[in-house]
Amino acid sequence: MDLSLISLEVGVALLGLLILLIDLWTPEDRKARLGWLVAGGLAAVFCYSFSTFDQGNADINGYSKDALAVYFQGFLVIAAIMVVLLTMSYAPRIRSGISELYALTCFALAGMTFAAGASSLVMLFVAVELITITFYVLTSFERHRLRSLEAGIKYLILGAASSAIMVFGIALIYGSTGALDYNEINRAVLNPTEQPMQLLFQLGVIMVLGGLAFKLAVVPFQLWAPDVYQGAPTPVTAFLASGSKAAGIVLILRLLAEACPVLLEEAWLRQLLGLMAGATILYGSLCALRQRNLKRLLGYSSIASAGYVLLGVACLDNIGAQAVLFYLVGYIFAVLAAFTVVSVVSEESGDEDISILANLHQRSPLMAVALTLAIVSLAGIPPLAGFLGKFTLLRAVFGGMETNPGLSWIIGTAMIGVVISLYYYFGVIREIYWGTGRFWEEKKPSAEPLDCPRTAEIVLLICLFGLIGLGLFPEPILSLAGEATSNLFSASR
Repeated sequence: MDLSLISLEVGVALLGLLILLIDLWTPEDRKARLGWLVAGGLAAVFCYSFSTFDQGNADINGYSKDALAVYFQGFLVIAAIMVVLLTMSYAPRIRSGISELYALTCFALAGMTFAAGASSLVMLFVAVELITITFYVLTSFERHRLRSLEAGIKYLILGAASSAIMVFGIALIYGSTGALDYNEINRAVLNPTEQPMQLLFQLGVIMVLGGLAFKLAVVPFQLWAPDVYQGAPTPVTAFLASGSKAAGIVLILRLLAEACPVLLEEAWLRQLLGLMAGATILYGSLCALRQRNLKRLLGYSSIASAGYVLLGVACLDNIGAQAVLFYLVGYIFAVLAAFTVVSVVSEESGDEDISILANLHQRSPLMAVALTLAIVSLAGIPPLAGFLGKFTLLRAVFGGMETNPGLSWIIGTAMIGVVISLYYYFGVIREIYWGTGRFWEEKKPSAEPLDCPRTAEIVLLICLFGLIGLGLFPEPILSLAGEATSNLFSASR
């Protein structure tokens, strides 16, 4: 086995262990600075892994190192670096264990990078559990806060239930095919089998998809998301909303394309995915309407975004997969920018009510612009990345309607979701520029300048560059996404 193929994954995990070791000899007042070492280490490990990567596909023991894996791993590392920088600005709120927070972020990233290349049910389960168990600890990291402990317990209980469903599904797939590797499962399914075995296989696939849908907060597996998003530390929430969602999507894409190509022509699978996508969009959008807590609002927004991502998956073709990959990149930049601003402002005010954004355009023009553009991008307004992301997704669905007319109703649902989102997204913008600031005790909202930590400024500038750059010059990322998905579905048929 060529260990260089997993140099990124192993390097990230070793970096987490190294941080725990260095922590033993680091003075308490300097531990927050270890974030620079983590960010630099992640960048170095990724550059080394990319430089040694052979462009040809490589499969080792249920793990595929191909263009799809590299695409996801690249943006996952970028997201993790920004989360680490955000954590450095959040460090004053962490009473103890900031080094452990850095290390756990590395371990979660290691699970996500393994998920990007998982080509067997065993690797799928290991990657999912590495991500999930790490986030069990991360969501309840602020043990002195009751809401954080509540978030961790809720995520633990519901996550364990979803894992049990996934394991049962894996058992059914193995029992009906006698294989765990995706290619072997595909060959077994293509051979004539008895009808009961086909039904067991389909039921197993549905159960595994259900377990993965939990990670995406897709209806009806979304109940944990708002409470966990609100209770978890803000950097953890940002990583959960971006990295965990991306990892779940790549696992679903590989499972359907490589292990279950026989099901791609089944109308019921498209209808099921389409129904879940439509319900998720409407649920997230409607629930976000009356939210005053910023993190809960972004939590419901994340649920709606998962529905849009599932639209592309429901196409079950390369065009839809390409749209999903492009949308996720813009979404990562937008959601990280939004949570960065929320983190800084809530730290200063001690609250997360939407009214704390009043006068933000005067107090910190950079954060006001960053949050505005992030919100505009999430709403899908040109010329930012979010507009092109939703446009490519809807175009993929339109293209699939010729062969799958059952997807037509999803277009209307998606457009309704866009209209609803405009209302609550622009409610945030209204508060930034014209808010009354009812949170503040004074008659007028605070006008004192708001200092933005240097690390938070770096994150915001990176996100702004990504949102504007992707909106104006989408071709490079679209090209990379097209290469990553060029043979995803077609090669497996």
